[in-house]
Amino acid sequence: MPATQRTTRPAQILAFFVTALFICGFFYKPIDAFTGPTMAVWFVGTQKPRTGLFWLMLFAFIPSLFIHLPHFLQAGLTPSILSAAALFLTALLGTLPLTFHRLTSPAFAGFLSTLPFPLAAVAIPALAHSVHLAPASASPLRTFLLSWFAATLIWMWNLEFNWKAIFAPSTGYLLLTIASAVAGFALVAWLAASHLPHLLPVTFLFSSICLAAGLGLALWAAFHPAPRTLWGNRPQVIARLRSPFTRDPLHVVAEDGREQLASPSGERFPIRNGIPIFLRPQDLTGDNGKYNHLYATIAGFYDDIQRVFCALKGFDRDAYFRSYMSLVEAKPGDAVLETSVGTGLNYKYLPAGVQLSGLDLSAQMLSQCQVNLRRWRIHADLFQGNAEALPFADSSFDVVFHVGGINFFNDRAQAIHEMIRVARPGTRLLIADETEKHVKEVYEKGLGSMYKDRKQPVKPPVDLVPAEMQEIQLHQMREGDWYVLTFRKPALA
Repeated sequence: MPATQRTTRPAQILAFFVTALFICGFFYKPIDAFTGPTMAVWFVGTQKPRTGLFWLMLFAFIPSLFIHLPHFLQAGLTPSILSAAALFLTALLGTLPLTFHRLTSPAFAGFLSTLPFPLAAVAIPALAHSVHLAPASASPLRTFLLSWFAATLIWMWNLEFNWKAIFAPSTGYLLLTIASAVAGFALVAWLAASHLPHLLPVTFLFSSICLAAGLGLALWAAFHPAPRTLWGNRPQVIARLRSPFTRDPLHVVAEDGREQLASPSGERFPIRNGIPIFLRPQDLTGDNGKYNHLYATIAGFYDDIQRVFCALKGFDRDAYFRSYMSLVEAKPGDAVLETSVGTGLNYKYLPAGVQLSGLDLSAQMLSQCQVNLRRWRIHADLFQGNAEALPFADSSFDVVFHVGGINFFNDRAQAIHEMIRVARPGTRLLIADETEKHVKEVYEKGLGSMYKDRKQPVKPPVDLVPAEMQEIQLHQMREGDWYVLTFRKPALA
């Protein structure tokens, strides 16, 4: 088994330097001019649009209230209310460009996805000034460039600074955007040097261009929604599905223009955002419900937490993923199932040409998985359900594995039984999760209230693997922070 590799020292030093730079941005305004918009673009991208707008408003409005609190105490009630309303309006105008970016940018491929934020950052304040809701922006061009820098940096961050992914799919967009930007800046510079500003102010012209371009992007995004494959057109996948409660086969029905899965006994399973839902209220009780709430909170930045943690600890993340994914016996054409698929990070380390299926309890993690799959240009069938009651037929997958989560399932033995049931005879299964050492050193310190009152310590579920399984092996990796359990379902005689 490959050992977990460490990053080079310069890479770890760079991670600490970048982290320190962003921390300094909270205290030093010249640095905050770059890090502030970058953090805002990152944060709004990790949240649903309404949630992101709500939190950004709080981050902008509440500190302003405290800063102006002495003035409010000295002024009368009416001036204080008017001042607070002005602060609220300022906070709203500051967050609207980010919300526009969050709603619009996913509709565009490549470098074009970086444009909504800078365009809105110039156009929205200009509109507010035109109706006397805000003062004129001192430098629209500076605002545009800083916002564009932030959006571009986060775009590259989301692509993990993979230069082939950054340039290859979007070279045409990139060249067109650069050419347009150069032409636009050249026009603004020529106007600034000519005698035209008194006829047509440069700031007005530039803001108008941004407004027109932003409206164009919004219209394009509104009338070009992401294509969605209908489940009724996927008979091979449907043939593999079963009710997790009755084991009845399922078929697709359309009601009021929406697809559902139905069984002969009358069960109905809705399909939301392209994901079939196989959950009952009791599936979200106990530890399942407790930790599902945690994942609902951290889903948007779960991947980034891992990236930063590995970089600061000095781990080569790719080598770490490959160290256990190399034990998965997958080959092109195989039907592969990952239970507790999370954000789909393991899919990148499987060979091309496999048929991917993933199940998770958390709707938010599955939503982030969809974002990742679009970004990586990978297709997978995703399902929301309980790993202790899988919605698949017996012996329907060539590869079955689980990474992360099983430590805190309500019924680990049942989850393992379900993995074995849906695996074809001869399949090697893999189960991986954190050790008690990692839970104590990291989770109890960072999320103590959720992990300190555990009924029993974490231990690899070797004793829960049925005795008839073959080639049972337990591996330790990442300096004892991680265990990997593998075993093989007996082949047919």
